[in-house]
Amino acid sequence: MQPFEETAARLRACRICRDTPLYGPPLPQEPRPIIQGSTGARLCVASQAPGTRAHRTGMPFMDPSGVRLRSWLGLDEAQFYNPEKIAIVPMGSCFPGLDEKGGDKPPRRECAERWRAELFAGLPNLDLILVIGSYAQTWHLGKLEGGLTGTVRRWRELLAEPRIPRVLPLPHPSWRNNGWLKREPWFEAELLPVLRAEVARVLAD
Repeated sequence: MQPFEETAARLRACRICRDTPLYGPPLPQEPRPIIQGSTGARLCVASQAPGTRAHRTGMPFMDPSGVRLRSWLGLDEAQFYNPEKIAIVPMGSCFPGLDEKGGDKPPRRECAERWRAELFAGLPNLDLILVIGSYAQTWHLGKLEGGLTGTVRRWRELLAEPRIPRVLPLPHPSWRNNGWLKREPWFEAELLPVLRAEVARVLAD
């Protein structure tokens, strides 16, 4: 098992999706793999893929989605971007480009297939993985029952399962999910207080 930092360094030099793509056309821009963490990290944010601002800045969740996510977690920027405590491991480490409607394309499949198992093998101290969005939830939990909404609704059951690290599903914090958040008021009323308490406990250990 290689330390997370060594695997992440090799990932940052990866150009599979541009030079030898396995699924679809090459990545339409220069790859810029964005990842955070260390072997000692206790919490992992298992996300989707960097957006345009993350690609430009080299910082994950450096956008309004990140502001909302940090609010959900009860963390400020300094806490969130501490790689000694928090790993951020997207399904696709590079910005995948925009579709014809101006939205982000799905994460590149090559990235998870090549790197994800190795990255998580280098995170032996994780206590909790926050799986954000359907791509990460499918990878970590298998076939989703009732789609993303059904999976997030099962958060109590999933969090209580005897697995190490534990897993807690979340929707993506994008503004595109504002309608979902309005339709599912239990998320903020019931799940978020538990989420913040769990994050505080994990990071205090």
